[in-house]
Amino acid sequence: MVTTALLFAAGLLIGTLGTLIGAGGGFMIVPLLLFGLHFTPQQAVGTSLSVVFLNALSGSIAYMIQRRVLYRMGMAFAVATIPGALLGATLVQYLGSRWFTLFFALFLLVLAGFLHKGKTFGGTAHRHPTSAELGPLTSPLMLLGMLLSFLVGIISSLFGIGGGIVHVPFLIVILGLPVHAATATSHFVLAITSLAGTLIFLHNGQVVLPVAAAMGVGVLLGAQAGARLSTRMRSEPIRRVLALAVSAFALALIFRHVIG
Repeated sequence: MVTTALLFAAGLLIGTLGTLIGAGGGFMIVPLLLFGLHFTPQQAVGTSLSVVFLNALSGSIAYMIQRRVLYRMGMAFAVATIPGALLGATLVQYLGSRWFTLFFALFLLVLAGFLHKGKTFGGTAHRHPTSAELGPLTSPLMLLGMLLSFLVGIISSLFGIGGGIVHVPFLIVILGLPVHAATATSHFVLAITSLAGTLIFLHNGQVVLPVAAAMGVGVLLGAQAGARLSTRMRSEPIRRVLALAVSAFALALIFRHVIG
């Protein structure tokens, strides 16, 4: 009973923070499952993806009601993520705990860089692309976006995260989308990507349903709170605090489980 309540509280916090910064929260869920509950890498990734899906679905519904989702772009990018999600779910089956910990820790350090830089990652001022550049699926910017989405799909199912932490800076800096539109569209893509990955891990029996349910209820409520808060507060300070926490945790993982 106590464990269920703690998992619900963790899901509530993760859902709020994840939606607020445009990420699924998987980079917070996987360490909790991997080292707090001693899941195997495959169980941690599969269970995390199922919770990320609930978070993304709840957040997407809220953003759709607010009419902030760019559907055409979102569908194109989501379709591109599905083959990547299938590939990532296959690759993680071959990783042992030690190698998974190393790769995951290194990936967390990269994520910390994205979190710290936020919307200025990769540059500063830039022009907004024209509708002609973003309209056709064969335009260079759209093709670049679909290629990145494929890579995000791999990362999503390999590490049990949603990939929004990569997508959001790309949509803002490279494609020139407003912050709120980028966050909403990223969440829409994330819902489809995480669903594809979740179905694979469910088929393999690598989703711990009681844990996913307890965290999922909290995430569903937290995602709604995060979507509301995103219109009222600045997310940059939250990004930077999370960046420091993620960096510290990643370094601790490397020294304790890889070097030590």
